[in-house]
Amino acid sequence: MIEIENEEVKLEFDTPQFLHALFANDPKNLTFLESSLGVKAITRDGWITLSGPPEGLKRAQAVFADLEDAQRKGRWIEGRDFRFAVEAASEGRAVGVSELSKVKLVGSRGRKPVIPRTSNQLEYVRAMETYDVVFGLGPAGTGKTYLAMAMALTLLKRRSIHRIILTRPAVEAGEALGFLPGDLQEKVAPYLRPLYDAIHDMLDPEEAQRYMEDGTIEIAPLAFMRGRTLSRSFVILDEAQNTTREQMFMTLTRLGEESRMVVTGDSSQVDLKPGVRSGLAEAEHALQGIEGIAFMKFNREDIVRHPVVGRIVEAYERYRS
Repeated sequence: MIEIENEEVKLEFDTPQFLHALFANDPKNLTFLESSLGVKAITRDGWITLSGPPEGLKRAQAVFADLEDAQRKGRWIEGRDFRFAVEAASEGRAVGVSELSKVKLVGSRGRKPVIPRTSNQLEYVRAMETYDVVFGLGPAGTGKTYLAMAMALTLLKRRSIHRIILTRPAVEAGEALGFLPGDLQEKVAPYLRPLYDAIHDMLDPEEAQRYMEDGTIEIAPLAFMRGRTLSRSFVILDEAQNTTREQMFMTLTRLGEESRMVVTGDSSQVDLKPGVRSGLAEAEHALQGIEGIAFMKFNREDIVRHPVVGRIVEAYERYRS
């Protein structure tokens, strides 16, 4: 048996603060690096010493090079970013944190830009830039709706579109919105809360309110979409697994000139009545391979909410299978 002799390399940075920020100021992340790549890391002041087999050292150096480049581009490194960089180096993936940082979507003055957190999120953003209709499919917390909203606002600020249409099936009310109190916006607001939250995350309150009042951002429940032609618009159909086959077909055929649509949903969370087939399920089969349409599938590795959400999804997948 041939023993591989360990080597050592010392990496130096501008300040201790800069170095510590690379591993999100959490020594536990260095422990993750050591266990994943089979190296030993010792840090003091503005330097870190890495020791281990040549291949592990090469990958560890790639991790710090990736994170340093991302941080110099203005990215604030979080724990998930560090782990992503380590996993990318471990698996030899071409996309690291620095590559993700090249994409910056809308952010008002003083607000952080929206940046993809995973390889699938980056591919999703690129698909929305390229295709007329994009389906974002996968579990809760993977950024499907949030990134769609960020892309819509980005294109609005570029003047590539004139308005944003937000729609979502109001399954619990059976689309019988007339029985709910208030005007149209108040009736559908509870169902569109995630989209409102995304808007207020990305825009100043005054700007968000102005867009709502002048119709630049429009609330359009599915029950009111029939017969319309949506031109120069970015349409987001959220929770699409709760559309019927007829609703999905009707919504997809509303697109007019220079418009785009993003359809988001999770086929594992259908709330339709028993025996009613999901319009999203039919679209997944009917529209495969159609020019101008892309399907992007997320998994639990893309979940960017609280870490326990990923573990919850994983536990349910095991149980249900």
